Amino acid sequence: MIRVREILISIIQVYNHRLYFYLRKVVLSKENFKAYRMICLGIIKFIESYHNSYIGITMDEGTEFKSLPIFPHGLNGIVIHHKARIGNRCMIMQQVTIGGTTNENGPIAAIIGDNCFLGAGCKILGEVKIGNNVKIGANAVVLDDIPDNCTAVGIPARIVKRG
Repeated sequence: MIRVREILISIIQVYNHRLYFYLRKVVLSKENFKAYRMICLGIIKFIESYHNSYIGITMDEGTEFKSLPIFPHGLNGIVIHHKARIGNRCMIMQQVTIGGTTNENGPIAAIIGDNCFLGAGCKILGEVKIGNNVKIGANAVVLDDIPDNCTAVGIPARIVKRG
């Protein structure tokens, strides 16, 4: 069970991504009582609205994370599309945008592999596939797919290192 003190501290002091993702897991799980899931959803929405107005983040509940992402600077200005899929152990720096687009089947967004580093201020836009172990430089704008084990920088992003 979640302690009320931990929730209040995370809301008042700083974003607590372990608590946030625990609550997300509870809401998505069919094993918990419906009332408990609804209470957790209410807490999630409160945390999201507080942080959205305070530090300008948007991360909808449709976003898929294989494991807890790493936010070394908290959620400062991070925007993640609700259709984005993010792999294991991805480090996401401040001011990152993972945007989406729409095609004839509806909204679509980026698929990001495992062990990726998304530099401060980078933008990943549209239906882009980012491979495993990819590093994206600060303020890069990614519009095309990036294969595994590459480093991409610039506007638009270009691969500067392979393997």
